[in-house]
Amino acid sequence: MTTTESVRTLSLTEIGPAERGTRPDEVVIALSPAFGDPFTKTIVDVPHAEVIRQLLAGIEERGGSARVIKVYKTADLAAIAHFGAKLSGSGIAVGVLSRGTTVLHQRDLARLSNLELFPQAPLLDAEVFRMIGANAAQYAQGQSPRPVPTRNDQMARPRWQAKAALLHLKEFDCIDKDRNAVEVEPVITKVD
Repeated sequence: MTTTESVRTLSLTEIGPAERGTRPDEVVIALSPAFGDPFTKTIVDVPHAEVIRQLLAGIEERGGSARVIKVYKTADLAAIAHFGAKLSGSGIAVGVLSRGTTVLHQRDLARLSNLELFPQAPLLDAEVFRMIGANAAQYAQGQSPRPVPTRNDQMARPRWQAKAALLHLKEFDCIDKDRNAVEVEPVITKVD
C-alpha cells in the first residue's frame, strides 16, 4: 500500500494597498519580498503555507485578529516588522523573512528594538511559529506573555551560513523600491 502525504501550498492574493488598521486586537503579519513567491519554504524546508497557517492559528487561539501584508521596498527584517507594527491597529506585528527568521515588533519601539527575536531560522518549526502567533495576540491585548522558548544550537550558524547567505542575496534581488506594501489574503490549499 502506497501512502501519499498531503502538501499545503500558499498563494498570496493582493487585496490592495497596506493601510493602517483600526482593530485594537489586530496583529499584522509583515512578509518579506520573496516570501511565498519566488520562495515557498524556509531554510529548513518548512513550507511557507505552514508558517502562515501556524501564525494565524496562534493569533486566533489567543483571541486576536490578523492581517497579512507584503513589503517590497526592503528585505531588512527589523524594517519590515517595524513597518508592519506602524500599520497594525494594536501596534503589534510579526515580521517574517522568506528563510524563516522572525521578529515580534511594537509600534512605539525603535526599529532595532523588538519584543521577541527569533534569529536562528533553522531551529524554527511549526510549533514555534504557532507560539509566536499566540504571543503576538497577547501583546496586542496588552498582556505580557512569557517569551517563546527558543532553542539554541551553536552549530546552526556554521552549518547553515552558506545557504543563509545565498537566500539573503536572492531575497534582496526581490526588493522593488518602487512598489508599495500591499495587503494580501493568504490562500492555503491542501493537495493530496
